Amino acid sequence: MADNPTPHLDAAEIATTPPKKKGVVRRAFLFGSALLVGGAAFGVYWGDSSAKARARALTETGNDHNFLSWMKIAEDDTVTVYSPHIDFGQGTHTALGQMLADELDADWSKVKVEQAPADSAFANTPLGQGFLAEMSGAPGVINALPPALISMIARAMPLQITGGSSAVRFTGQVGMRAVGAAVRLALIEEAADRLGVPVSELATADSKVIHAKSGKTLRYGELAAGAAERSLTSDPVLKTAKDFKLIGKPVPRIDIPTKVDGSAIYGIDFTLPDMRVATIAAAPIRGGKLLSVDETPALAVTGVEKVIRLDDAVVVVAKRYWQAQKGLRALSPQFSDGGHGGVSSASIHAAQEALRKAGKPDNKGGDGDVDAAFGVAGARTVSADYRVPFLHHAMMEPFALTGHFTEGKLTLWGGLQDPLSTRARAAKAAGIDVDDVVFNPMIMGGGFGRRFPDMTEIIDQVALLAKQLPYPVKLVWSREEDVRHGTYRPQSSAQLKATLGEDGRIAAWRTDYVQSGDAEGETTFVYTVPATSRRHFNYQSNQIDGPWRAVNSTQIGFYNESFIDELAEAAGEDPYQFRRKHLAAGSRHLKVLDTVAKRAGWGSPLPDGVGRGIAIVESFGTIVAEVIEATVREDGSPKVLKAWAVVDCGTTVNPLNAEAQIAGGLIMGLSSAIGEEITLDKGAVVQSNFNDYAILKLADAPPVIDVHFIESGAKIGGIGEPGLPPASPALANALFAATGKRIRTLPLRTQAKA
Repeated sequence: MADNPTPHLDAAEIATTPPKKKGVVRRAFLFGSALLVGGAAFGVYWGDSSAKARARALTETGNDHNFLSWMKIAEDDTVTVYSPHIDFGQGTHTALGQMLADELDADWSKVKVEQAPADSAFANTPLGQGFLAEMSGAPGVINALPPALISMIARAMPLQITGGSSAVRFTGQVGMRAVGAAVRLALIEEAADRLGVPVSELATADSKVIHAKSGKTLRYGELAAGAAERSLTSDPVLKTAKDFKLIGKPVPRIDIPTKVDGSAIYGIDFTLPDMRVATIAAAPIRGGKLLSVDETPALAVTGVEKVIRLDDAVVVVAKRYWQAQKGLRALSPQFSDGGHGGVSSASIHAAQEALRKAGKPDNKGGDGDVDAAFGVAGARTVSADYRVPFLHHAMMEPFALTGHFTEGKLTLWGGLQDPLSTRARAAKAAGIDVDDVVFNPMIMGGGFGRRFPDMTEIIDQVALLAKQLPYPVKLVWSREEDVRHGTYRPQSSAQLKATLGEDGRIAAWRTDYVQSGDAEGETTFVYTVPATSRRHFNYQSNQIDGPWRAVNSTQIGFYNESFIDELAEAAGEDPYQFRRKHLAAGSRHLKVLDTVAKRAGWGSPLPDGVGRGIAIVESFGTIVAEVIEATVREDGSPKVLKAWAVVDCGTTVNPLNAEAQIAGGLIMGLSSAIGEEITLDKGAVVQSNFNDYAILKLADAPPVIDVHFIESGAKIGGIGEPGLPPASPALANALFAATGKRIRTLPLRTQAKA
């Protein structure tokens, strides 16, 4: 650190710097400023030494030794990696284990990956540093801060989230690899002292330190106790790609066997002795309150023991779930509408249009003089309006959370995307100290952003229920409750306008979009255009909007990649070739686009009625281009025939899992484009279950999905989300090629019926 002094960073400057993304970043800046102002006080409680001591107390059993909270080595050579991320099908536990074990030179057969405890000692420091550097707009400043300060910020936030395609690119790259390399060096130093040889004469492999000259070896388990007492370097030398043994290899996912044999326990499966099960009906109109309810019909149902009134909901508690559900259906609760009874999808769209036309954006960005370019005499100007609906997360497992309040302490069991913030929210709801809350994180049957604690009312509900009941209670949301009370991807609309110069290139491009939350900065604008303008108009309905898989890259990706196809048509050019001329020569983007076009056979003949569409989107540090071949059925609905995806995420840690993530994201993108939408009528959500919230069926998914990775060696990017955004515009563009009809409003299903 002496060669790279920390620049002066004023606390007020941090607190007032406008974050580009709400939630995590805003909290980070606020906590960062608090730490800088009162760092001495925070340092005692949140400092590295106390965190290490607590991690040891929580993980060591007497024959193993903890290193930096992230891992421990047992005397039998077993390496246990503690993941601060929840694995809910995205395979991060396997990938993180690979990254640490590769740098450690551990025997993979002796490596286990476990969920880190929901405790501040396991707060995710590398994630905090990565998010702050990426989203603050000042990565140099953030990366120059002392590691101890970043650690304190992460623990104070508290930060233990799973989201933003961040596990591999931040936690793995900055955290797991560094820890593995640092511990490996400590093991070598311990072995050198024991053998009386120079460190330079030692090598490692398969959880052993090897001295080739003497033929002596020492197992990691033998060295762990001494190594754990050594100071670990904060800047270890990491392997280069040529030395990787696990990174880049298709290692089978470690979570699959228990999911296949049924032994994996989800939140909805969890049971305790003497536990009761509850279910809930909240006000059908968001913002409404419970006015009255006659409890008698529910209490007459066998097994029903209690009806509990909450501010905006009614809960039925029974011995079994179906008894509670039957009791709930017997009730006729009366709710107010909170003043939102006139809200509908149409009224939201109308309000958004009026807000945009008023011309007063909340935020704007871009480069060059767009207005001047639009004013050039004879310029060919193209404009188009686009709309996308609210989208539900549609998790396979609805919410289920168990709570037990006893002796002034609350214990919770369930699957949520930020264990530490879950504790904090539960403590606030229960009116107790956060140290009196224990949260046991469990695997989840889907999440996609819905299970972030600040988007999840079930934590408050369970905390309130548990305080009123003398036994453990598991609250299960029905599918109907889950669909009608989501935190949806925002309903959004946009007007895009561009002008074409005499050379056929785009001279200026403006995007005016309206939605809750600013999407600026989340999706990279990949094209080279002399003048660009992006203006955001903030609109908030009565719904609670939240992050959905790939967040705002889904809307912005659909807008941009649909519109550039329209510009290609106006210029009389092929959509692929038109994109090429607006991408920098020799760029990663151009290589990704060229590769997907080649693999898809772009330009080759197609059967009548079949079209190809192409799209490229960069999100979460990863570039993905996709080509879709599609046709239209006799009833007017789309049918996807084939799909190609080419991905540059820098380095692919686990190709097997990465391919599954890209293909899954592509299918989810197609599903949202074809049939998914949440609509409002008279203030309430219309949809209730999978019969009217149309998830893509297996028979309608593309029978062929070709996924290819380009190993560019660039800074590693995310993989869980970037496969989704290009899918919807690629499909819309394919349908235009097949039918000549432009699609600017999603989902396609509603238009097919029109």
